[in-house]
Amino acid sequence: MADGVLRPVAQGAVYPSLAGKKVIVSGGGSGIGEGIVEGFARQGAAVMFVDVADELSEALVARLADAAIPPVYVRCDITDCADYVARIEQMIGQLGGCDVLVNNAANDDRHSIEDVTPEYWDERMGVNLKHQFFAAKAVIPAMKAAGGGSIINLGSISWHLGLEDLAIYQTAKAAIEGLTRSLARELGRDNIRVNAILPGNVQTPRQMKWYSPEGEAEIVAAQCLDGRIQPADIAAMAMFLASDDARFCTAHNYWVDAGWR
Repeated sequence: MADGVLRPVAQGAVYPSLAGKKVIVSGGGSGIGEGIVEGFARQGAAVMFVDVADELSEALVARLADAAIPPVYVRCDITDCADYVARIEQMIGQLGGCDVLVNNAANDDRHSIEDVTPEYWDERMGVNLKHQFFAAKAVIPAMKAAGGGSIINLGSISWHLGLEDLAIYQTAKAAIEGLTRSLARELGRDNIRVNAILPGNVQTPRQMKWYSPEGEAEIVAAQCLDGRIQPADIAAMAMFLASDDARFCTAHNYWVDAGWR
């Protein structure tokens, strides 16, 4: 990982039901989001993703140019809720619908309680929580028209562990689990399934900013399994939950944490 390259895992499952599915992903340009975009694109899905990291996102699109349906990058700041909803509506129009929404975008910058201001609170909730609800709201009409769909929210193991210097981030991530169950209850009769993925510590270039080799060793020691979780491991769960194989999976959390919790 010292070279900053995301390490692939062995070839995983192929889901015929995902071929041609219309997929929207937030924060898809790097890290976990990059793995999710690649996973769905390699399944033959039509993927559009939003991000603000132009260079990384454009590099991802170039790398996946050989996919049956190459993914499309749309620059959008998800904290501008009105613009984000408008972009989602445009993407639905371009895709011809939306079968899968992956609410991935987030930011886990460290912060102390003493440094949190009302403005910082609002900004953190905007980047970690608010967009998930309004993105879900925006895709519901298209999913109802299609006879169903799958909404996948990215939560976090962090608040279950009670980690330091993440109070606002963990508050938002805890709320996502409540949001998931609420949406699943309200949308289930329309055959729209809503689930949350709770990753452990995933080895991405961003996460490597926070951990020394000694810190990484501590994470692995706390897990039941050796090794470091990769973005492709989270993508594997997302693809399962979006597939017809998961047709009776809804309203729950799916942990991919190597047994850390």
